Amino acid sequence: MRKLRKRSFAELVLENKRQLLRDQDAMDKIEERLEKKRLDKAE
Repeated sequence: MRKLRKRSFAELVLENKRQLLRDQDAMDKIEERLEKKRLDKAE
């Protein structure tokens, strides 16, 4: 049986980023949160 290699933190972050970029609903939610933060800081 093949030994599974542990992934580094950087590899996990990259994989997560790729999944998020493919998920339009998640991207929309992130954009809304960022926009809300910007508006709150501007006040």
